[in-house]
Amino acid sequence: MIKIEALAKVNITLEVLAKRPDGFHEVRGVIQTVSLCDSFTFQTGEELIIRCDKARWDFQKSLVLKAANLLKEETGYSGGAVIEISKRIPLSSGLGGDSSDAAATLTGLNSLWESGITPGRLVELAAQLGSDVPFFLSGGTALLKGRGELVNPLPVMRKMWLVILMPPITISGSKTAQLYKSLKKSHYTGGRHTEEVIELLTKGKEIASANLFNVFENVAYESFKGLNEYRQRLLQAGAESVHLTGSGPALFAITKEKEKAEKMHTKLKEQGLEVYLAETVGGV
Repeated sequence: MIKIEALAKVNITLEVLAKRPDGFHEVRGVIQTVSLCDSFTFQTGEELIIRCDKARWDFQKSLVLKAANLLKEETGYSGGAVIEISKRIPLSSGLGGDSSDAAATLTGLNSLWESGITPGRLVELAAQLGSDVPFFLSGGTALLKGRGELVNPLPVMRKMWLVILMPPITISGSKTAQLYKSLKKSHYTGGRHTEEVIELLTKGKEIASANLFNVFENVAYESFKGLNEYRQRLLQAGAESVHLTGSGPALFAITKEKEKAEKMHTKLKEQGLEVYLAETVGGV
């Protein structure tokens, strides 16, 4: 049996520099893995069987199935596997759960099947599944460029505590496409927020709430009805500032003080909200 944790991520920065000729957006950002995770176990089997403890999660639509099939195609492996998933990362939250699950699947099955695929080739396979997937093979702190598919490791971020709130709001359609469509040229930046964070990381300094930036916060509160209410809940619970996780709708606050994070978490939990306490996690 092989056990692997698929870590969630938050965007320390996420900037759009310009609209590209290919129709996509040129982005810059610093991404960071956190301790909130899905847990995987892999066992040998004659067929490919995927089980999850969350009823709403559909493996047929997930990157887990695509990752497993991609690896079988790559290796020509004729057997199967039993994949058990304990899911804690909220679905469609902006925390990268599906991409992280895909990376865990590639890593776990490569080991279980003794495929011997090199780390470099595993990254190439991961990139076929999605722009975020290669990052989750190593995790830690990294710089995203291009459409988000170019990943470069950065010095590890000093430990911070996070309070992550998943608002009970319904979003129809593709939220990421909706947010990109809502952006204006005035929201584009030259990557200065990302450069500031990289400079702090390089010098081994702490990242503060004031250093966080997410371009989608310019439009998310208008695009996602009711989201601002939960931003206010986090602020009332003691957050210095509140930020969107990727394309959201999950929100988070950071602090270097564990006790402060625990108090915020408790206050929000007492309100019956879906809230998580996590810490930043370095790479492998």
